[in-house]
Amino acid sequence: MRITPRRLAIGMSLWIPNLCSGIRIRRFADDWTHATVELHVNPITRNYVKTAFGGSMSAMTDPYYFMLVMHQLGRDYVVWDTRGEIEFIKPGRGVLTAHFHVSPEQAQDLRERARGGAKVLQWFETEITDADGDTVARVRREVYVREKRRVTQAREG
Repeated sequence: MRITPRRLAIGMSLWIPNLCSGIRIRRFADDWTHATVELHVNPITRNYVKTAFGGSMSAMTDPYYFMLVMHQLGRDYVVWDTRGEIEFIKPGRGVLTAHFHVSPEQAQDLRERARGGAKVLQWFETEITDADGDTVARVRREVYVREKRRVTQAREG
């Protein structure tokens, strides 16, 4: 059975680490170009001073860039989330939201740079915002992309 954006959003929302962390995936675009993720700050997901736990904010941004890239590139590429950075701007309260975008042009650029088995590292950036639209945190995620060896060898052979 082929995974659809809707099925993946539901499955990721019900995945125990996300479910217990108050993380809900609102949407994956049908063309895999963007995703929207929410973090519901509540007594289980807040820290000692009753604001969003930083680990939950980091977790809400963890796999989404690599997933968008992976689904756009297809099965001929190895795609990993390799590094993340987060800068906390202000305390997070209520419902926090992050939007992830990987344009078809960005995906095509990664495909071309990874051709022949080259290792490609690409940074992506997003902001976590509160219900008022204020930035709570800035996040950077590094994604690794490489064309699979079998594909490279088939092309060369």
